[in-house]
Amino acid sequence: MRSGFVSLIGRPNVGKSTLLNTLISNKIAITSDKAGTTRNIIQGIYNENDLQIVFVDTPGIARPLNKLGRALNKQSLQQIKDVDCVLFVVDGKKGIGPGDRYIIEMLKKVETPVVLVINKIDQMREEEIMHTILDYKDLYSFSDIVPVSAQTSDNTDRLLGVIKKYLKDDVKYFDDDYVTTNSMSFMVAEIVREKLLNDTIDEVPHSIACTCTGYEEKKDIVNILVDIIVDRDSIKKIVIGKNGNRLKKVGILAREEIEKMVNKKVYIELYVKTIKNWKDKEKYLLELGYTNNE
Repeated sequence: MRSGFVSLIGRPNVGKSTLLNTLISNKIAITSDKAGTTRNIIQGIYNENDLQIVFVDTPGIARPLNKLGRALNKQSLQQIKDVDCVLFVVDGKKGIGPGDRYIIEMLKKVETPVVLVINKIDQMREEEIMHTILDYKDLYSFSDIVPVSAQTSDNTDRLLGVIKKYLKDDVKYFDDDYVTTNSMSFMVAEIVREKLLNDTIDEVPHSIACTCTGYEEKKDIVNILVDIIVDRDSIKKIVIGKNGNRLKKVGILAREEIEKMVNKKVYIELYVKTIKNWKDKEKYLLELGYTNNE
């Protein structure tokens, strides 16, 4: 038996969550084309005969603009310690940015093996991939470099093979039927947020948080309540939409996805609340799970 913990870190919008979902063949992390989609530490569990890998997806690391940004960066950087291996995921199409250089400086402070994962190779020519590899090799001595496409699964089998080399434990942490450690309440709130991210303008996603305030599972139905937190009334109007159309659409899409997960009928109610400057208020960051009392 071989097992261990592996962190995925990188800038926002490089495809970490898509890669996690692909590696474990399950959707446990929401995805969108909006930067900063992941806000919490999300664990996904890969099982194979005598192998278990616990993947830890982290929020994208970027220059913080508020307490929320600082809390998310702290969460992510804490995950490069006490793991068997770090996957540093980069967007091969965009090349090296200041955010990549900042993360590399952080990686130099730990002894954990770091695998450079160059994502989105389905959008790159072979010579572009080679140039990207050489550019990153000049900045850091990576334990391995693996180009992949999280979207098409290209070369992800090789990535799993590379990860196996670094696993040090010989215990099974979770039963085989576990694919994530996240609760259903957490997953529900994230699904609602994903539907909003994919149906609103760029300004809106950074102003929204979702929290499941009620989850009651009965024999034939699951009753769910979700609060959508926004930081100003103008965003609240956008989220609700004309005659409540956007909120209704989000509710329908979320319900359909949750029903597939729980194999039951779902009744979901969404409420939109304005809390001014919630991203800079410790009380709400704590309540929403973005920070802790430490």
